[in-house]
Amino acid sequence: MSMHTPPGALARLRVASLVALPVLVFSAACGGGDGTKDSGVASVPEETATGKPADSAKGDSTQEGAKKHKSAFYDAQVKYVQCMRAKAGVEDFPDPELSGYLDMSEVEKVVDPNGNGEEYKGGKDGVCVTELKAAMNVEPERDDQKDYESMLAHAKCMREKGVSKFTNPTMSGGNVLPGGDPSPADPQLDTESATYKEARTACKDKLLDGLDGMQ
Repeated sequence: MSMHTPPGALARLRVASLVALPVLVFSAACGGGDGTKDSGVASVPEETATGKPADSAKGDSTQEGAKKHKSAFYDAQVKYVQCMRAKAGVEDFPDPELSGYLDMSEVEKVVDPNGNGEEYKGGKDGVCVTELKAAMNVEPERDDQKDYESMLAHAKCMREKGVSKFTNPTMSGGNVLPGGDPSPADPQLDTESATYKEARTACKDKLLDGLDGMQ
């Protein structure tokens, strides 16, 4: 991550935010009369969650339910992005991926190097925290085993590309603990070095959607 949000810090922030979240009632409708101006975020096509037209999934309630959940997550992220652009003043805040997740490498590009990383946390003074929490509350359930395997492949790739101290993720109580810096409190990895940046670019595709920035 950037100098203000080192690898793993976003993961800790995300986990802490999830623990602190209240139970929210969220409407998946996007662009309703909430006073937020249209900031040009594309609407998700109906087939993107399953890769097939909407009517092809009829009769499969499980698939349909998963599709609706993913669509709700995308819609919630669109509202968050709109807020970050209109209320937080980050005009170039990136669109979400079709999966609903944000590409954190793109978010990094709009982070103010003289700020405190507000772009990761809902904007200055938390102006978009409500929208951020709403999106997190409808994030589809993840497969911990697949996430672990993805982060393990990423960690191995990082070491192969020259970041020798990059540690593997671990599983604890069924939860995935990201790898990365062996000593986050006293960082051992130089995330600003050319070697690290090149490795991160080369290994990015090892991570599943939503894991970018987690280690």
